[in-house]
Amino acid sequence: MEKIEEEFANLHIVKRSSENKEPTYLLGIDTSKTVQAEKGNLVAVLCSNGSIRIYDKERLNVVREFSGHPGLLNGVRFANSCGSVYSACTDGTIKCWDARLTSEKPVQLFKGYPSNIFISFDISCNDHVICAGTEKLDDDALLVFWDARINSQDLSTMRDPLGTYSETHSDDITQVRFHPSNPNMVVSGSTDGLVNVYDISADNEEDAVVTTCNSISSVSYIGWSGKDYRQIYCMTHDEGFCWWDLNHLDTDEPITLLNVQDVREVIKVKESILDYLVGGLYHEKMDKLFVIGGTNTGRIHLLSCTTSGLNHVMSLQGGHAATVRSFCWNTQDESLLTGGEDAQLLLWKPGAIEKTFTKKDSMKITSSVHQRVRVHSNDSYKRRKK
Repeated sequence: MEKIEEEFANLHIVKRSSENKEPTYLLGIDTSKTVQAEKGNLVAVLCSNGSIRIYDKERLNVVREFSGHPGLLNGVRFANSCGSVYSACTDGTIKCWDARLTSEKPVQLFKGYPSNIFISFDISCNDHVICAGTEKLDDDALLVFWDARINSQDLSTMRDPLGTYSETHSDDITQVRFHPSNPNMVVSGSTDGLVNVYDISADNEEDAVVTTCNSISSVSYIGWSGKDYRQIYCMTHDEGFCWWDLNHLDTDEPITLLNVQDVREVIKVKESILDYLVGGLYHEKMDKLFVIGGTNTGRIHLLSCTTSGLNHVMSLQGGHAATVRSFCWNTQDESLLTGGEDAQLLLWKPGAIEKTFTKKDSMKITSSVHQRVRVHSNDSYKRRKK
């Protein structure tokens, strides 16, 4: 544990994003998986105004901006093998742009079924399949699938779905996450409290369900962890945490490794508090799962995760002035990107000389934005019992 503590403690701010004419909450971050020789690494950031900004990672200046207008964008993800960036849109499409091009027009549109409103999505590790989750409409909450491969025989920009899963969730599907190395495995989470694992190589939806776990609350974040990524974990909108081991499915061992209904009530943070959870990170080299949380004044907490509970490891401060909404930790170069409600994107690197910055005042943004962004409640929601 000392190594990660040292890594985290050694992080200092090397760059802040420049002032933007339209300040927004920064809700999601992803970095390009491929380095463009002439352009370096790119960073894609989901903003609360429903757009995506593309930044140069080293300079943190905006190089272009994509909009889902008239729809709003949800989620942001780079392809694994090229410079394409994807987002789900409330207009019933998944949009794909080429982040290397100046054109703001999507290079591909993945069209859903009538009345679909997409609020979550992911692309498989081999970039072959896109899966998106919808808001509940009438009695249906759908997972919709597309073939994302470029077909030299079919150069049309519009793609129709391959099909759907419709029986496994009963409310909005808030999270979709493919397995990091197995393109057939995907996990979904919903406000119905269920976290479902699927093998999409199966012939039908019933056979595709590997297991169903119940968080007993609305799911806000899901991820894969453990050796060969055989574990899944989730966080809930009322700051709960659950962790399951899929290796135990065919044994007598319990699948649940940890279930904390409200992390804020049990975590002890030295000289501080925990107001919310942001997300998780599995550190492959250390074979450890970590959780990122924080305070409403911008302090960032690193928590270690074991079967006996969550423990505070280290904190970062002096960066953000308001709630931190998003992060992207690169375990290769040990850099950290963070985005917050203070409209700032920060790049942290180990051992860097911290420049002198002035913390920006916390922003007030119109109430229409608050309807879209995640609200961290100080009171636990009334939990849904299945």
